[in-house]
Amino acid sequence: MFYWVMKRIFLGPILKLLFRPWVKGLDNVPENGAAILASNHLSFSDSIFLPLMVHRPVIFLAKSEYFTGKGLKGRLTALFFRLSNQLPMDRSGGAASEMSLQAGKDVLSSGGLLGIYPEGTRSPDARLYRGKVGVAKLALQTRVPVVPVAMIGTEKVQPIGKRLPNIRRIGLIFGQPLDFSRYYGMEDDRLIQRAVTDEIMYELMRLSGQEYVDEYAAVVKAQLAGKGPEPVHKIEVAEESAADIAEDRDDPRSDGAGSTERL
Repeated sequence: MFYWVMKRIFLGPILKLLFRPWVKGLDNVPENGAAILASNHLSFSDSIFLPLMVHRPVIFLAKSEYFTGKGLKGRLTALFFRLSNQLPMDRSGGAASEMSLQAGKDVLSSGGLLGIYPEGTRSPDARLYRGKVGVAKLALQTRVPVVPVAMIGTEKVQPIGKRLPNIRRIGLIFGQPLDFSRYYGMEDDRLIQRAVTDEIMYELMRLSGQEYVDEYAAVVKAQLAGKGPEPVHKIEVAEESAADIAEDRDDPRSDGAGSTERL
């Protein structure tokens, strides 16, 4: 109820009036049935504009820290995320992450729309980065289509580190659903997972017009913060974790230097 009221009556109309979002290909989102909306990630505001323009509710997996904050601010944040159809994602690995992954499967098995950012975190420089294979695991295990979504110009509305947004027009392009039925039954094959993920990222590159970088955004953020690159083996282990599907939901006040990533 809260989700519907905010989207249709209070927040939604104001945002549409201020930012005048343009949309292409919205009819590519299924009117019913399960699907994954896989989007590039340029800004904290992506998580606002994407579900705003889709007629059906979109459920995102948000990092669990947003649901466990302390103090008044932490409790209000947790309440907002719960009321706005967000699910906690434990990114610590192991059984906890597997349970969170199951939550995403439950959304899809019930016929819902699940929003995922395959890059795992916001782009530090508006380029498109290597996708993590969690999106492929979910798509193959649940056998649902993947709709690529290109966010356009949202990094200019709310650049990393900026609290208040700039008022300017943004866009969304919904590509044709991607069918991976040819890979059904091979969801545990690492090469298949990578091939599916790369196909999704190629479509995002084509729709968005972004320059593609064959590197993880989290690694680049760590390098920009002076922490140096993560060891390759650590990245590969991270890709095996269910945590790959969680959108970081970086705090908009963050400097984007990698403080919210956990590989």
